[in-house]
Parts: sequence; C-alpha cells; structure tokens
Amino acid sequence: MGIPEPRRESLMPHAAPSKPTQWLSRLSPIAFGVYAGLMAFGVYFAMYAFRKPFAVADFTGLTAFGMDYKIALVIAQVVGYALAKMVGVKVISELPAHRRVAGILAQIALAEAALVLFALIPAPWNVACLFLDGLALGMIWGMVFAFVEGRRQSELIAAILCASFILSSGTVKAVGEWVLLQGLNPFWMPAASGALFTPLLLACLYGLSILPEPDARDIAERIERKPMDAAARARLWSRYAVGLTGLILLYVMLTALRDFRDNFSAEIWREVGHGGQAEIFAWSEIPVSMVVLAALGCTMVFRDNRKAVAANMVLVGLGLVMAGGASLGFAAHRVGSVSWMILLGAGLYLAYTPFNGILFDRLVASGGTPGNAGFMIYLADAFGYGGTILLLLVRNLPEFHLSWTHFLIEISLATSGLGLALLIFAWSWFDRRLSQADQPVPAL
Repeated sequence: MGIPEPRRESLMPHAAPSKPTQWLSRLSPIAFGVYAGLMAFGVYFAMYAFRKPFAVADFTGLTAFGMDYKIALVIAQVVGYALAKMVGVKVISELPAHRRVAGILAQIALAEAALVLFALIPAPWNVACLFLDGLALGMIWGMVFAFVEGRRQSELIAAILCASFILSSGTVKAVGEWVLLQGLNPFWMPAASGALFTPLLLACLYGLSILPEPDARDIAERIERKPMDAAARARLWSRYAVGLTGLILLYVMLTALRDFRDNFSAEIWREVGHGGQAEIFAWSEIPVSMVVLAALGCTMVFRDNRKAVAANMVLVGLGLVMAGGASLGFAAHRVGSVSWMILLGAGLYLAYTPFNGILFDRLVASGGTPGNAGFMIYLADAFGYGGTILLLLVRNLPEFHLSWTHFLIEISLATSGLGLALLIFAWSWFDRRLSQADQPVPAL
C-alpha cells in the first residue's frame, strides 16, 4: 500500500508555522519542488557575484610573489575556500536549522567587505583579500543544501540548485565584463558586481527561510535529516571509507578541471578568437545547464535509493566520456571552439554535479541511519579544492607553460581516463556494500 499523503508539517516541536509556510505546505509535490529549487537557485546564483567576477578582469603584466598575478588571486581564493570546506566538515554536519539564515548573511557580508578591501589595498598585498573572500563563502553551499535535502523532491530541487553554479559563473562574469566596459577600475569591479546581486540574494533567502520541514513521507523515503556529531561522522566514514575514497579522488580531478575551465575561461575564449564578447560567458553555459538539469531531474523516477545511487554513477560516467570525447574532437579539428567549450562543460558538469548533493543524499537514504549529506559533501570538497591548488601550481611551472587552451585539453583527457577507472572501482564497491543493506523505502 502507498503511504497516505500527509500535510507538510514539521515533526519537531517549534512555533506555529507562518502563513506563507502553511501556504507552501499545501502545494503539490512538483510545485513545491520547483519553488524550493528556485529559491535555492537564487541564493547560490547571487553568491557567485561575490566570488567569480574578478576572474574576467585583465591583470596582464602584474605579478605577485613570483607568479602570475591572476594565478595568485585564484590560488588565494581557492585556499580560503578549501579551508572553509575543511571547517565545514564539522560545522555544516552539526549546524542546527535555525542558524542557517544568519550564517549565510554573515558570510556574504564578510565577502563583500573583503572585496572592498581588495580595491583599497594595493597589489600584490590585496591578494590576501581574495583569500578572505574565499574563506567567507565556503560554507554557503552546505547551508543552502541543508534547506532542501531529505525530501521526495530533492532531485528536482537539487537539479535546479546545481544549475546555479553552471549559469551563475558565466552570468556574473558577463556582468563583471559589462561593469568594466562602463569604465570602472578593475579592482573595484568585484565589489560593485556583488552589490548588484544583493537584492536577489535577500529575496530568495527569505523564500528559503519559510520552507516547511520535511514531512512524514519525506522521512519514510529519505530518512530523517539531523545534525551529526563526531561519533556519527566516524561511523559513517568507517562504513563507506573504501568507496568514498575512490569517489573523493575522482572528485578532486573533476574539481580541478572545473575550476580551471571556469577561472580561466576569459583567457581561453580570447585564445580561440572570442575575446571581448561579454555575452559569451553567459549564453555558452545555457545549453550546459539544460543538459545537466534534464539529466539530474530524471533521477527522480527512482524510488529505490540503491538504484538511484547507480543511476547517479551512470551520469558521472557519461559525463566523463562526453568531456573526453569533446576534447579529442577539438584536438582533431572535428569540433569547433564554441561547440567544444559547450560539450566539455556539459560533460564536466554532468560528472561533477551529482557529488554536490544528489549522490550523497541518496547514499544517506540508502544507509537507513539518520544523518545528513552535508558531511560527505564537505569531506569531498575539502579534498577537491586541494586538487585545484595543486593544478594551478603545476600550471605555473615553466615546463607546463602551454597555452591555456592546450593545457585544458590535456587535463580534460587525463581526467576522463583516470576518472573512469576510479568510478568503476567505487561503483563496484558501493554496489556490493549497499546490496547488503535493507532498503528503508517502502514499496509503493
């Protein structure tokens, strides 16, 4: 028998829900998923305006501490971001729900302050401000995802949310390019771009804050989500350590490739003949987001959590094949430059996005023990951004001074080949491990 559809009310004692929350509780499951996804999308989309616009500025000729100034900026921000992810392994997994909104607002305020200091402090010393910017923003994803995990519509919500970091990076860089074309100093452009997106962030954060808690049917299908202390995190790690190690190593390579394509897209577009076209940063990512959104949304059809984990692994594999195939085609002059960047992006994000919530959300649900996906997401991220730092340090070595385009081709091919081997290893291990666990989802 199916489980009767309950009213969407929190199972934990708290104050009476507000009228907007009561209204949301009466929406159909799909309408609720679209609403929650759009609110989460808006918050994370706006966050990128405080993180990525600096990447579009041309700092040619500047150096910092013996390296290219742009590379120094990217490394500084990524180090801060990675450090925040390490702290987030504990903070996000333990964070109570009532502190999420304040946490997001505090991080955004600190990031904007860091960008103002970036404009005020002369180069190269202002590199430290990008470190502070990354440090300030590194836990926003976990706080946003905590609003939406553990729901029957989590795939739909997460697919819309994940589209944000595909579309947003190109969009905010297009805005940054537009701001530069208005004559603003490149060092002030990042702070100005962030300020432009603040109203959107505040409006969507309010929309997230009024979401009702997961209801009885959500919990029956996806397991109750609750903070995890050190003992709970240790139990989860010991249970999945072998498979998670394989997935994390794959994620390290995907993160490094994704960040390189993202942070140096301006240089790559210039090399392939599309420099000075602000709109290309945004419109080239639209088909990428459409492919990923459709593919991730399809995983909603899997009620069985173990089958859903397998489906996510298939998407990762398809993404790796697509990314590697696109680079092979471009290197062989069978694929044009714009098509290459779009196909590479589609494959890359198809492989990358399941790690940012959907895959780990289903792993928690398949385990049958109350917890949250934030722990595994931030564990993977803490190592993932270490891969970005290592790749940038390698790129700065004299023997690796290939063009930006050729370097991207090389690392995309390496990631596709090695990534497929790691995926097969992790997939086979999880298939055996999860087959031993009782599935908590009732047959409907």
